Amino acid sequence: MIAYVTVGADDMALAKRFYSAFLPALNYGLTEGPEGLSYALPVGPGQSPSLPDFYVKPTFDGHPASAGNGAMIAFEGRNQSQVRDLHAAALAAGGVDEGRPGFRASYGAHFFVGYLRDPQGNKIALFSNDPDEPGREG
Repeated sequence: MIAYVTVGADDMALAKRFYSAFLPALNYGLTEGPEGLSYALPVGPGQSPSLPDFYVKPTFDGHPASAGNGAMIAFEGRNQSQVRDLHAAALAAGGVDEGRPGFRASYGAHFFVGYLRDPQGNKIALFSNDPDEPGREG
């Protein structure tokens, strides 16, 4: 199981604006500190943490942050409508479009996904895979 994912950022205010545009809608809460941004799912009394946590931090070595070539982080939305809404909110908060929300021929009939880049260049996917929603034809 993946426990946490960390991306580097050079501008924490810009990163916060971007990630706070969609992660709270996916139930992630934000804790902010000198070490960066920590997004985590809620934990009820007596429950174990729901993983993974998501961190946005300055680089440890002090060099500029960079996006991984071939790396992507995917967040699951409740449905296709939420994926559309969160993709639009992330773009309005400084993201760059890498693929409008929709179906892709190479994935399952109900896999609905939109791609974007955060302000640092990290690739993000927002997806839904609900078999009760309309699917791709063909």
